[in-house]
Amino acid sequence: MDNLDYDVVIIGAGPGGYVTAIRGAQLGLRCAIVEREHLGGICLNWGCIPTKALLRTAEVIHLASRAKEFGLKAEGVGYDPAAVIQRSRSVSAQLNTGVGFLLKKNKVDVIWGEATIARAPGAGVPGEISVRATEKPVVQPQHPAPKAALGPGTYRARHIIVATGARPRVLPGIEPDGDRIWTYFEAMNPPSVPRSLIVVGSGAIGIEFASFYRALGVEVTVVEVLPQILPAEDVEIAAFARKQFEKAGIKILTNARVAAIAKEPDGVRATVIHDNATLEISAERLLSAVGVVGNTENLGLEAHGVELRNGTIATGALGRTNVPGIYAIGDVAGPPMLAHKAEHEGVACIEGIAERPAHVVLKERIPGCTYCHPQIASVGLTEARAREAGIDILIGRFPFRGNGKAIALGETEGMVKTIFETGSGRLIGAHMCGAEVTELINGFVIAMQCGATQRDLSLTIFPHPTLSEMMHESALAAAGQAIHI
Repeated sequence: MDNLDYDVVIIGAGPGGYVTAIRGAQLGLRCAIVEREHLGGICLNWGCIPTKALLRTAEVIHLASRAKEFGLKAEGVGYDPAAVIQRSRSVSAQLNTGVGFLLKKNKVDVIWGEATIARAPGAGVPGEISVRATEKPVVQPQHPAPKAALGPGTYRARHIIVATGARPRVLPGIEPDGDRIWTYFEAMNPPSVPRSLIVVGSGAIGIEFASFYRALGVEVTVVEVLPQILPAEDVEIAAFARKQFEKAGIKILTNARVAAIAKEPDGVRATVIHDNATLEISAERLLSAVGVVGNTENLGLEAHGVELRNGTIATGALGRTNVPGIYAIGDVAGPPMLAHKAEHEGVACIEGIAERPAHVVLKERIPGCTYCHPQIASVGLTEARAREAGIDILIGRFPFRGNGKAIALGETEGMVKTIFETGSGRLIGAHMCGAEVTELINGFVIAMQCGATQRDLSLTIFPHPTLSEMMHESALAAAGQAIHI
């Protein structure tokens, strides 16, 4: 070790950071991780995991409201807001503890505080990371730091990986105040459930919270500046999902922007420009869900000449920045800002550092999931993007209403759409909306990873009765061979 403290220091203990540290330890590297707030980062503590716990409650409420359809008597089903939130926080706490156990098991040191790169590694000289005590966390940690963890000081490492994640984007005039104007932090842990809510932004975060609060009986209005909700999704899937959301009672305004916000004694009033008309919308609370921005500040990046691009750290293969010895992974390294993308980038990065064969993370094979009701999942090119790229395509579609398992479940609103390149027959895109599609999408991800074709999927035997049979039927439909529709 030449008296170096560490081979690798990772700044940030979110999904990308802690997975990277564990993989580094498995490869025989001495790793440490610097974290200012909580193990597991935003994803585990305030994002992916606790929101899914909340959405599970919404799913149960939805099913309970339909009890009569299933021959059950469950009238007057209500909910306890405090208990709903507490369950979500308990799930987060359990997994937070688990991450701490895994880091300890793999002998990864945890250093608590805020890190700045004081010296970049180079020419056989280790880099230095200065760690200071966290002055004011963005969110108060829910779980105290282990007493045995390291604290402020100067640490040295041959390689430094930045995995500091992202935070909610703030638009001028819609600055969150923690009271009437929320980010997802407040939406996840409200002091009380509002009677009405305006959601600004219809990406995954906005739509998931719109779906959750609507299930609780809240009057929800979604405001989206673009012509389409869920802008990253296939146009056809997004349009189908919109019909389902509106059927559930969610009001949706597209081609709309919030021009002004006025706080009132009992809530907020938003002035919205919609299709050249001006609307006044009042609600008890407003949730700003207009995306996230990378946490690049106060890390010393500019002092060392690390290139930034569109508010994130510019990276090349295996997370390398333009400064040797400094790397970036996950949200801070740019879109798609997804936990599973961060994990794979981290593994590839640390394997490259260890001079092991490392896989390149192909963004076109990264699935995206939105856990609303109905669920949405996708991977690869949308129809529009394939056509824009000049690719000759075959499209297969299959509706949930043609699937026996979906009918038995009482979940007949949904569709599966597959996109194949005509010449090679390769699967280049898959888009789904309906029950459990966030679990089904992985079948298409594996197919794309293995270079599967329309014929391969057509010849694959899917079990009956399952929802997955719709994946088979969609592939058949691309060749005009669908059986059950």
